[in-house]
Amino acid sequence: MSDFLQSGPISTLHLLGECEVAGIESQLQEATKLRPVALVLPCLVSEMDGPALAMIMNTLDSVTYVSEIVITLGPADAADFARAREYFNPLQKEGRVVRIIWNDGERMQSLYDQITEIGLSAGPHGKGRSAWMAYGYVVSRRDAYVIALHDCDILTYSRSLLARLVYPTVMPNLDYEFCKGYYSRITDRMHGRVTRLLVTPLIHALIAILGELPLLQYYRAFRYPLSGEFSMIADLARVNRIPADWGLEVGVLAEVFRNCSMSRICQVELCGNYEHKHQDLSKEDPEKGLNKMAIDICKTIFRVLYSSGVVLTAGFFNTLQATYLKEAQDVMAIYHDDARINGLVYDRHDEATAVETFTQAVQTAGAIISENPLGPPQIPNWNRIFSAVPDFAEKLRTYVDEDNRGAFDV
Repeated sequence: MSDFLQSGPISTLHLLGECEVAGIESQLQEATKLRPVALVLPCLVSEMDGPALAMIMNTLDSVTYVSEIVITLGPADAADFARAREYFNPLQKEGRVVRIIWNDGERMQSLYDQITEIGLSAGPHGKGRSAWMAYGYVVSRRDAYVIALHDCDILTYSRSLLARLVYPTVMPNLDYEFCKGYYSRITDRMHGRVTRLLVTPLIHALIAILGELPLLQYYRAFRYPLSGEFSMIADLARVNRIPADWGLEVGVLAEVFRNCSMSRICQVELCGNYEHKHQDLSKEDPEKGLNKMAIDICKTIFRVLYSSGVVLTAGFFNTLQATYLKEAQDVMAIYHDDARINGLVYDRHDEATAVETFTQAVQTAGAIISENPLGPPQIPNWNRIFSAVPDFAEKLRTYVDEDNRGAFDV
């Protein structure tokens, strides 16, 4: 059973005992008559071969309050798309719209080209761009009140996870605009190294140097800031810009900070434990694995601070690197004690290696930011796209529907 501690400027909604999923779903069934839900699933082709997506598909078969499911496909050729059309066809039910966005298809590529022609960028292939295009499609349809997103590699997926994720934003008596999911990630050991050993001690280090800035207090309040699960009102999808790299999650949180009142933001505990695929550390290669992720996350946080008026000098980054290392070493000792009392494996060498890699990532990100504080442009918000190209929403709806004709009701 979770604690009920509230800390920081956002609301924390805990999992206090067993989740009564039937009761929650009954309330959602009624509320979604006026506040429909669209579920976005960023999906890699390889995930159609894994057990996690099969479980997600089976679970969604019994979920009746989601009226729209949009699968946004990662790199995929024509054969991959044809397979996806067949794979996801069982999701189609009466009263539910199902669409697959083939980002590599000719029609969608023409839209990406049009964005480039007006001087904007949707970024490179990746989860950020795929999710962004799915939001655009949902917004262009104008049917959904809430957009929810979760990954397709969740091995511990359940009906209660999805119900708890959308409940705070769907229910009018709660009326949150943004809800972030959180959870524990435990097997025989602790996982979530980037959150535990990079983001948390980095935020503490930044607070030690810069003081209790509202943005840093906000970041510190999230129990799992890198989780890939959230729900939001569809209007937020119109105004939020997002990074196209591994800084996606912290970048989204920064945009929510800019665009929402703190009283309309919450985090919800989705489940007792969460398991999905694990990335390699890639200590020797800053272009791969958790090493690249760490650099991208640091760059995003530093750029958000720059844009908030904080002056970050070369001396600051030197101080930050040393302060972060001390914070990370201190918390690493605490995690060791926590693991021991719970009978978990704790490999001090592996944890120390991760901290060393992340310390270098802080330095690398600081050097990149010092040279170019702005960096590549974020993916623009949909208000700007629809303003620059007045018929873009209509084209997006039409092209996605045409790609799906023959597999789904169009």
